[in-house]
Amino acid sequence: MSAFTSKRLFTTLFPVSTRLTLPRYIKRRPFNFQQTLFKSTSVDSKITDIDHKRVQIKLSEALKPLIPDKDLVFGRNFTDHMLTIEWNAKDGWSDPIIQPYGKISLEPSAMVFHYSFECFEGLKAYKDKEGKLRLFRPDMNMKRFSKSAARLTLPVFNKDELLECLKILIRLEERWVPAKRGFSLYIRPTLIGTQASLGIGPNSRAILFIICSPCGPYFRTGFSAVRLLSTFKTVRAWPGGTGDAKIGGNYSPCVKPQIEAAEKGYQQNLWLFGPDDEITEVGTMNCFVLLDNENGETELVTPPLDGTILAGVTRDSILQLARTWKEFKVSERKITMSEVVKALKEGRLREMFGSGTACIVTPIKEINYRGQDLKVPLDPNDASSNAGPMTRRISDTLMGIQYGEIPHEWSVVLN
Repeated sequence: MSAFTSKRLFTTLFPVSTRLTLPRYIKRRPFNFQQTLFKSTSVDSKITDIDHKRVQIKLSEALKPLIPDKDLVFGRNFTDHMLTIEWNAKDGWSDPIIQPYGKISLEPSAMVFHYSFECFEGLKAYKDKEGKLRLFRPDMNMKRFSKSAARLTLPVFNKDELLECLKILIRLEERWVPAKRGFSLYIRPTLIGTQASLGIGPNSRAILFIICSPCGPYFRTGFSAVRLLSTFKTVRAWPGGTGDAKIGGNYSPCVKPQIEAAEKGYQQNLWLFGPDDEITEVGTMNCFVLLDNENGETELVTPPLDGTILAGVTRDSILQLARTWKEFKVSERKITMSEVVKALKEGRLREMFGSGTACIVTPIKEINYRGQDLKVPLDPNDASSNAGPMTRRISDTLMGIQYGEIPHEWSVVLN
């Protein structure tokens, strides 16, 4: 068989449209196969980007009844409408559509189902005493959302325009934002790859959608201290991985260890990494340690953003607030369990807490470390307190900003 005939036969059997699904044992690929497979999905200046002025609104014919605050469970109930924006590699982003909350229809071969092309964000809308709607540092969420999308070769977008689309949705869903302090409307932007293909490569189609859920306290116990089970046989993230991106693939593998912790009476896992048992995160939260270091300085410590730690918006807010107070040292550095254990034995450990959008801050009262339960100090002046003074101060300050009680540029008014 001549080379010409062989090439013609290959082209006939495997036209360009099907070559993404070639089995691994066919090693010979035309040059343009690699170009197509690894083509960037970043926004081209020639194709359409998101534009909030093009938002189309299709109102629900029948609104749902509101849920009483006392019955709200995090992430269980959803508002009347959702925002959807489709994307394809040829045309870019379509017109944003606000429509009744409902199912999304996808082909079973959509790449999100097979290769976890999915990233998301989490932020909240608050209602202050005057009835004004507020967001807390939403620009930070848009930046992280875009970074996560780029990490998965999902399409990036104009962050400011997406935020404006989000604001339109929240204003429309105003009645769902609880007025009670401690309650809020949780907002979940999500981006998924929807190309119908079993071949692995960047998606040619995607859907970005935003849904909303009224919520109360993240933990049923409310603002009270939790017990942690240190986890080192399984890890949440590793160097060079995706720990610094907010993608679904970072969360589902953590459910099994969390169930195992719950079965032993602990609310969350304390994720440790490496031979030194470095502290990384608490469940799905960033971790903070307040202690008197060996130099006699009071120091607030959180692990550095080394690629294994998610850059939490609440984390950054705590660091900025603490540095403006100028009352103690604030550090982003490696901290190990051996340092915590030593500080506890020597009476230098003051407090520990987790932080995140869903929970804001959560005090830690106990850690099971290699079979031993370590009692973490709370409030030395109040044995009945469920939080240390620093944890409570940070919580009160952040909530004050979020609900508009403390004027601050981080609180964005929508109406």
